[in-house]
Amino acid sequence: MGILSALKVGGLRSPRAIRHNGQRLSEILASHTEFVRGDPAGIRAHLAGANLSRANLERTNLAYADLAGANLEGTNLREAKLGSADLSKACLRKADLRKADLTETNLSGADLTEAQAGGAELFRADLQGAILRRADFGATNFREARVAGAEFEGAHLRTAILRETKLDGVDLSRADISMALLPRGYSSPTGKS
Repeated sequence: MGILSALKVGGLRSPRAIRHNGQRLSEILASHTEFVRGDPAGIRAHLAGANLSRANLERTNLAYADLAGANLEGTNLREAKLGSADLSKACLRKADLRKADLTETNLSGADLTEAQAGGAELFRADLQGAILRRADFGATNFREARVAGAEFEGAHLRTAILRETKLDGVDLSRADISMALLPRGYSSPTGKS
């Protein structure tokens, strides 16, 4: 296998092939892993505004990383650890977030249009003003997530857990909420539940 094909497996870019502020992403991630472990030599990943589109970050530990405004369109973040990360205003269009841990992650104003997030953990995540159009959130845990102003048009929320999520003023009338666990007494703004 040639070097170029090794760096772009399945059309995705390897962290070794991506640079941010003159440094390889693979080096930033290695230092961030040390930071998360509590090693004093580790450095928190500062990737705000970075172009990480179509990157292969499957199972990467990005907990506490600064990814505000980053371009993660089409990025593979499957089973990634993103707890308490800042993804505010990030572009996550068509990203693969299946089974990712997004506990207490800031996704306010993020664009998750057509993202695949089945089985993701969004416990206490901030999704205020996020765009979730046509995204797949089947079996996703939204417990205690903040979703005010989020756009769920065409989103798939089959079997999603929304039981302890404040949905006041949130329009789910154009989302698939079949078999979703909704808050007791939930009634959509249109009167349908």
